[in-house]
This record gives sequence, structure tokens and C-alpha cells, in this order.
Amino acid sequence: MKNILIIGSLGQLGSEIAMECRRRYGSDHVVLTDIRDDVNKELIDGGPFYKVDARDGKTINEIVKKHKIDTIYHLAALLSARAEQNPLVAWDLNMNGLIATLEVAKEHRCAVFTPSSIGAFGPTTPKQFTPQDTIQRPTSIYGVTKVAGELLCDYYHHAYDVDTRGVRYPGIISNMTPPGGGTTDYAVEIYYEAVKREHYTCFLRGDTYLDMIYMPDAVEAAIQIMEADPGRLRHRNAFNIASMSFSPEEQAAYIRTIIPGFTISYEVDPVKQAIADSWPNCLEDYAARVEWDWNPTYNLETMTLDMIETIRRRNP
Repeated sequence: MKNILIIGSLGQLGSEIAMECRRRYGSDHVVLTDIRDDVNKELIDGGPFYKVDARDGKTINEIVKKHKIDTIYHLAALLSARAEQNPLVAWDLNMNGLIATLEVAKEHRCAVFTPSSIGAFGPTTPKQFTPQDTIQRPTSIYGVTKVAGELLCDYYHHAYDVDTRGVRYPGIISNMTPPGGGTTDYAVEIYYEAVKREHYTCFLRGDTYLDMIYMPDAVEAAIQIMEADPGRLRHRNAFNIASMSFSPEEQAAYIRTIIPGFTISYEVDPVKQAIADSWPNCLEDYAARVEWDWNPTYNLETMTLDMIETIRRRNP
């Protein structure tokens, strides 16, 4: 990777990939775009930035030519819970934004990273140690767009030799950027509320297991797969990656080891609960470990300690 473009760079995942890429490759070599420019002024002012709709392929094409881009991280998407509120908007953004990127990549021979998700699975998918290659029949519009995106990236690779790569992310937990409307948002919110109020009201049942990943590992996965030897990649797109699987009750128990007075209650959101119930409990990530040496750093214990320490430090 010499010159990188990050589309959707101010979201939860995009902002942290952007910061790490600028640290590794230099600010002048990492160009950012987003549909908004009213957040994270440090990122916006720290290097090239353009306010662009991800579906605007003409402008994206001009940016790629101007900055001699060779690698694109396409991260613009409407997430699971928000997508259910606006399914047609979700389809438009998630699919047409990706197609615009792939068309630009085809013309300029760019490598493309596109994240998929555990949302690409559905209730008929095996829930325990979900295989890399298995049935995918999601029941959410977000999941439908993720399956379609996986297939589209495969198509552009096989039909046009575009170097497409990606991972299926579990829920992402960050101590930097607020969550953006996903079903796993509770796993981030719980830490902030634990520090602030020593209580959290959760919108999923306490026994709901979901795969999660801490943001430093999520960022490392995105960069690592783009730096991987393409000759080793048999799957290339939509690698399962796993780090930890837990329920809200288990997460609360770990928080109590640091904040003994912490309590949790439940007001279940039926839409979010239905989405969560359709997703796997934990993924099997053997392909990622074999094909590009995936190996996460954090587990629930070490992540909980780091999250609470970081939140306390920023909010004394």
C-alpha cells in the first residue's frame, strides 16, 4: 500500500483505520472521504480530506486519479439497526456505494477492502463455531446487503481481476468513536454507563451470546489482510475473524471485578433482539489464521480493563 483512500472515514471503524494508516504510511499518503465534515476535526485537518457521498463514483474517480491511489478501504454503510428503519436507503447506500468503488478500482487497478459482518448469516446458519463456508440466509436488510457485497466483490475479482479482500467483523467495541446504530452497540455503551452511573439498561436479553472484537484488533485485521501475500489467499473475501464471544451478563460480571457496585437491567428491543437471535454465537476463523496469520490480541478480560481505564482517563 502506497497511497490509500478511505471512504466513510469518520465512522466508528473508518476513523480508527484512518488514524492507524496515517501513523504507519504518512498523512499525505492517506486520503479520507466522508459524507459529513462536522466531526473529528483532527482527522479532517490532519491530511487530505474530501466531503463526498460514497455513491458519487465520478468524484471518487477524480480523487483516485489525483492522488494516485492504489488501495481503497470502502467503509461507508448503514448499520444493522438503522438499516431496518430505512431498508431502501440501506440498500442504496450499501450496494451502490460499493459498486461505485469497485468500478473505480477496476479502472485504476486498485486493491479494495470491504468489511462484511456476522450479519451476513441468518437463523439457519450453524450458531456455534460457524464455518467459513456455510449457509447464508440473513433476515435483516443489512445482512442481505452484506451477502450481496461479498458476492459482488468475488465477482469483480473473478471477472475483472480486481484485488478485493475483506473480513466478516463481529460486533466492534471502541473506546474512541461512539457506536453508529448497530445491534451490538450495547457492548460499547455498557462501559461508558458503568463508569458514569454504575448502571446500564441493556436492549438485549442477558443470555444473548454474540461474537465481539476490540477495535485495535479490528483495525489490525483490516490492515493485515491488505498487506497479506495474495498467493496465500484461497478465500480472499469475507474471512471469518473471531476474538471473543460473551453475553451481557458475562460482560457485566467482568465489569464488576473493576466496579463492584455495577448493576445491569433489561428493556429488550424486539427488533434488535430478533437480529441478534439470527446471528451466530461464535465464529470459526481457521481460514483467516491459516491464510494470513490472523491472531487477535484481546479477550474479554483484557478489553474490559483497557476500556474502563481509558474511559476514566478521558473523563476524570
